Amino acid sequence: MHRLFQNFIDLLFAAESPSDFCSTIKIISAEFDLSCFAYLSLADTPEGKPRLISTYPETWTSHYLLNEYQHIDPVIQKAARHPEPFRWGLDLADREISTQARELLAEALDFGIRFGFTIPIQIGPRPVAALTFATNEKRASFDHCIQSNERVLQLMAMCFHAHVRRKLSVGGTFDRVPLSRRELECLKWAAQGKSAWEIGQILRISRNTAADYLNNAKEKLGVRTVIQAATLLAAANKQKQN
Repeated sequence: MHRLFQNFIDLLFAAESPSDFCSTIKIISAEFDLSCFAYLSLADTPEGKPRLISTYPETWTSHYLLNEYQHIDPVIQKAARHPEPFRWGLDLADREISTQARELLAEALDFGIRFGFTIPIQIGPRPVAALTFATNEKRASFDHCIQSNERVLQLMAMCFHAHVRRKLSVGGTFDRVPLSRRELECLKWAAQGKSAWEIGQILRISRNTAADYLNNAKEKLGVRTVIQAATLLAAANKQKQN
């Protein structure tokens, strides 16, 4: 178990993108025979958007986010009220929940999401995220795995959340466009004339990863080249100094 946890931490330190973090959980979950998971980080502000990293079917996750189901999802609502991990299943529909929540559960069943184990993540008294492992059928092996590794999974969830927040959180708003911390860092170095390879060396990430961050920033800013994006940033910084 110690070696598995160390491998998990190593993968978290190496992860730089949502797909990297998804792969990290996928690799470790396979060791526990937990193939289906979803990490949902709640928005910091009412107008913000949640972050979802998951192996659930993309058609379901897209539908979930589009309809802002996090506001009515009974699993997320319970995670917001109770700090301790909990198991859930078809009995959720038998409780006193809204018609919308009942319809949500019915839709989730169509995608094989029937039973699960959810780990709430809180900062102080405030709920900020939840990590769920789900299955389409009630299996003894699933229950045994959860029972045997509950505290380890809880610790992994906390570590996962901390690294996601540190690496993927929005780093600032530039020209009214929110850029992630890494996107802003890469763009600042590009504005100083650094290439993607040089930025990768400075930030200890690969050249391709640095290039991806620069391209993301470019697309968000609505310009055609990284040079144009870097020029905009340099001009904005100069204007602030004046």
